Amino acid sequence: MIDFTIEEPNGRALFRALTEVTFSDTLGGTRLDATQSYTVLDPSAAWMAEGAPKGWAQTLDNLSEEVLRIEAKRSVSHGVFSVERAYDAPVERVWRALSDREAKAKWFGGTAGEWTEIERNMDFRVGGAERVKGHWKSGVVSDFDALYHDIVPDQRIVYSYTMHINEAKISVSLATMELNAENPRRTRLKVTEQGAFLDGYDDNGSRERGTAFLLEKIGESLASAA
Repeated sequence: MIDFTIEEPNGRALFRALTEVTFSDTLGGTRLDATQSYTVLDPSAAWMAEGAPKGWAQTLDNLSEEVLRIEAKRSVSHGVFSVERAYDAPVERVWRALSDREAKAKWFGGTAGEWTEIERNMDFRVGGAERVKGHWKSGVVSDFDALYHDIVPDQRIVYSYTMHINEAKISVSLATMELNAENPRRTRLKVTEQGAFLDGYDDNGSRERGTAFLLEKIGESLASAA
């Protein structure tokens, strides 16, 4: 927050401006919100305060262009992580949550009210493809495009996938899901991913947190169907 007063060279105060800038994470980038309030101290300077919003718009446009210029420098980072969760459900039910289109739709997608599904296809077989595409309230479109390489019923799924934000490819990953029946009514699921994160859009830590969140949603879907 910045509070300053605009003055003439002779020290005569023209108007006062209170500026607050906030930054927040959004899918595929960062959101910047600028709020500025004005107190006119000299009526003859009112026109200066009235023109400030246009000046801010031009400044933010210039900032966007500079960010795009920086992002044009290509980069790639790599990471590996594993996340595990245990569910009070037999392995057959957990397997269905991962392999059945309708069951997976209950947990694999955006937050209700924040995300609208555009496309969902699932061909669950070795060599089959899956795609989930949706539109976020912020205006961003996310696109998950996967290919299944290995399937062992009730035990293992291996697939690769790419993620796009709007038209930008942000990552390419290889993922393995392993199921272990700890007893007839309890199943442990382990997800391991190896990712190549492209051009600074995402990183290993945020992808791991996102995967952990999805595993929690699996647990919620299993509990609601019990």
